[in-house]
Amino acid sequence: MEVNETAERARLRRELVDLLNTYSSEAQHIGHAFAHQHRLHATDMHALLAVMHAERRGAPLTPGKLGDAIGLTSGATTALIDRLERGGHLRRSRESTDRRVVHLRYADAGMALALSFFAPLAPRTDKVMAEFDVTELQVIERFLQGMIGSVVAYRDELRNA
Repeated sequence: MEVNETAERARLRRELVDLLNTYSSEAQHIGHAFAHQHRLHATDMHALLAVMHAERRGAPLTPGKLGDAIGLTSGATTALIDRLERGGHLRRSRESTDRRVVHLRYADAGMALALSFFAPLAPRTDKVMAEFDVTELQVIERFLQGMIGSVVAYRDELRNA
């Protein structure tokens, strides 16, 4: 690697980490606004995001997996699920042949609230993504998956310390 490339890699590392931190912070502000508007706790938002992402992947969470994902005890997870279910945000579903297995799904009312709140953001993000071709978006996807993996691994180390 020549000196200029090494310096540029160091500059990009700093800039990309700063940009990721800024994005995370700004996204949290939006999440907090949604939570405040709908009288939810920050933990509720983390839970709802985890449920939504799991549903999108086609692998709905069980209460135990939700607790693991957001770092709660089983008792705290049950209280959280009960609260979100009462508020119309989540529903419990028994979908497997083993009726003891409970999956968590977004409730229709909760999904409607989320869609109405976040809908104005979609055209803004679509506009940004339209500036990149598919190959560039695939590189960005690979980069973000790697960065998320590194943060999750560190988070798990901190939990187990």
